[in-house]
Amino acid sequence: MGCAGSTPVKGGEETTKKLRKPKPWKHPHPITVEQLKQTREEFWDTAPHYGGQREIWDALQAAAEAELSLAQTIVDSAGIIVSSADMTVCYDERGAKYELPKYVLSEPTNLVRDS
Repeated sequence: MGCAGSTPVKGGEETTKKLRKPKPWKHPHPITVEQLKQTREEFWDTAPHYGGQREIWDALQAAAEAELSLAQTIVDSAGIIVSSADMTVCYDERGAKYELPKYVLSEPTNLVRDS
């Protein structure tokens, strides 16, 4: 039985938000591929220390590094609730919030390719 103000979901299934690529963004200063890689590694190494479950952080990392269709499967399988379709804000089934910076989800428009 739900709350008086709740609305039933058609077919009794939970709705999931379809993932999409993040909108283009610009880093505050030009950044190289190597710097971006290092920044991402630092984020994923420290993210579990900000709360939430390690398994969810691992699933979010796998989804962030995967193609969109595989990312959708990973998110759905892990029971992650996607608040923002670009995965910048997600929740686990217990209600813990997971915020992902855009730099772990896509490349900036001012990325400097190593030559």
